[in-house]
Amino acid sequence: MKLLVTGTAGFIGHFVALQLLKDGHEVVGVDNVNDYYDVNIKEARLKNLHKFENFIEARVDLIDRNALEKIFNEHKPQRVLNLAAQAGVRYSFENPYAYVDSNLIGFVNLEEQCRHHNVEHFVFASSASVYGANNKLPWDEADGCNHQLSLYAATKKANEVIGHSYAHLFNLPTTGLRFFNAYGPWGRPDMALFIFVKNIIEGKPINVFNNGKMVRDFTYVEDIARGVCKVLLGPVPTIDKNWDRGATVPDPSRSGVAPFRIYNIGNSNPVELMRYIELMEKEIGKKAIINFMPIQPGEIVKSEADNSDLYETFDFKPQVKVEEGVHNFVKWYREFYGV
Repeated sequence: MKLLVTGTAGFIGHFVALQLLKDGHEVVGVDNVNDYYDVNIKEARLKNLHKFENFIEARVDLIDRNALEKIFNEHKPQRVLNLAAQAGVRYSFENPYAYVDSNLIGFVNLEEQCRHHNVEHFVFASSASVYGANNKLPWDEADGCNHQLSLYAATKKANEVIGHSYAHLFNLPTTGLRFFNAYGPWGRPDMALFIFVKNIIEGKPINVFNNGKMVRDFTYVEDIARGVCKVLLGPVPTIDKNWDRGATVPDPSRSGVAPFRIYNIGNSNPVELMRYIELMEKEIGKKAIINFMPIQPGEIVKSEADNSDLYETFDFKPQVKVEEGVHNFVKWYREFYGV
């Protein structure tokens, strides 16, 4: 297939594009390569993709409607995957407009191109953060999620709502994927694993929030990439004729009025944060200097994915245990930075 993937210089986008390219698909990669974090990592990821003749780079910002339209007119992608977004929770306190521009305006610009160019399937990255203050675990797609705790999470929830409306109004098959705590090699420098490993190696303290009393459904990036590819290339969603219009609380993940679906992609095996840190210490061979801190605004204390819908529909299960994942990251970090 000819596929358009946004965010190909990013963490997850890099791995998804690699998998698609290895499988012989033509990938048009759209990314503005901004300086939110070290551009050198982004350029190194893109260098990996340029090894494939079937990769085409388009260095464009999603808020540039004219440039985006030119890409669609020229390449006419069959399916589109949106992984471009302004990430991070704390950064939204400093620069909220970056989230509005990329996650909302950019998202609608992409939706408009998809509907005007008869795209077969539009898949986009949502986030487990949309569950917010929902204390019921594990989190299921059918659960209500109306109490987001950060602007980032709110923009991801908005993507789901906008995606549903476009699916309904324009019969655009659309799937949202709620990622759970992605980690692994080539990760972002603002992510906990990256910061912790860097500081432990350098003998610097790490700030551990909520006094370390957190549980995360850490999901290895290559597992996420496999799941994304299965959804992007698999059967497109259709209107669910069995959807219960009379239900008091209808399942928000399976709309009967639109070709729209939502799926979790998580490891379904939550790990305590202090255990996560212990694995880093073991791999590095050095104890962490820990500053225990109170919980930060926007933080979720526990996360756990119910992946049953994804498994039933696409036969997908994560394979990489956290011990292996942390080992792979530390190995990559030492090789990439020569430490």
